[in-house]
Amino acid sequence: MNSEQNQQANSQATNNKADQYPRRGLKFFDDQPVAEDILTEVIAGLSQPQKVLPAKYFYDEQGSKLFEAITQLPEYYPTRVEINLLREHRETIAQLVKEDVWLLEYGSGASLKIRLLLQAIKPNCYVPMDISKDFLLASAESLMEDYPWLNVYAACVDYSQPVRLPADMITSAQKLGFFPGSSIGNFSPHEAQIFLQGVRQTLGKDGAMLIGIDLQKDKRVLEAAYNDCQGVTAAFNFNILQHINGVLGTQFNIEHFEHKAIYSEEKGRIEMHLISTMDQIVHISDANNPDSESAQVVFKTGETIHTENSYKYSKQGFAQLVEGAGFEVRECWTDDKEYFAMFYLHCC
Repeated sequence: MNSEQNQQANSQATNNKADQYPRRGLKFFDDQPVAEDILTEVIAGLSQPQKVLPAKYFYDEQGSKLFEAITQLPEYYPTRVEINLLREHRETIAQLVKEDVWLLEYGSGASLKIRLLLQAIKPNCYVPMDISKDFLLASAESLMEDYPWLNVYAACVDYSQPVRLPADMITSAQKLGFFPGSSIGNFSPHEAQIFLQGVRQTLGKDGAMLIGIDLQKDKRVLEAAYNDCQGVTAAFNFNILQHINGVLGTQFNIEHFEHKAIYSEEKGRIEMHLISTMDQIVHISDANNPDSESAQVVFKTGETIHTENSYKYSKQGFAQLVEGAGFEVRECWTDDKEYFAMFYLHCC
């Protein structure tokens, strides 16, 4: 098979994954990672000297709901500040984009943030992208109920990797990427630049990006936001193990771990960890596939799994990062305390 035939076959395979969700004609594209890919990532991460798990595995349906609950906590300021910034500047944003714009949201939600943006710009099509299929579809349906005029093309993808959208989503219309909540901070600066380079390719020559970032601030404010009194963030952290148990059939016991979140001033990031409270061994394999690879992961008391980073930026530092990824900063809005910033970027 020559390269042209390979491309045609790959395109056809991609298009075959595009489907009509049964209810109300919601268009749906399914490229959710399979258990084999998850298993490989989990074993690789837990085999490192500092055990790690990819933060994207927080987000099954339960994890997505827990994160929505986190955004309502009094200690968690980013959501409130970002909503206020959207309220204040949504009309300006609407003037910056074209009338037939497609809105691509990296990480789906039916929250007030996306609703404010939808109401302001009234996109020709809304494309929510998320790794959690159930949450993605529920959110998309909720928005379609409230906005009957809205065309929705939901894409179940791991957007931390290069996104292969189906052919019928390739359009000459302007694309606006929306990446709220300072989720860009989950990537290291180097990873963030690579991610943004991929986003720029997806958005195209005339594309734009609206992105939220958490700014550097007092350590006490940051650590309080990730160690809430109600324990919701801890439950969110534990859910990464429960999600992996559900997908692979592993036997992580969350009662044998503790939640920890600290701010590293040296690295400019919040780190979330799960601390093993005892010596233990966890068998990792795909319980549904007896021929899958497997591993015995040994934990010593006090050893941690590093589950998430959340990098905090200065406005100047983030501007340099996005410019290195091929974007031009057109606008930057902040709150009075300069806790949070929203950047409007244009593809160069």
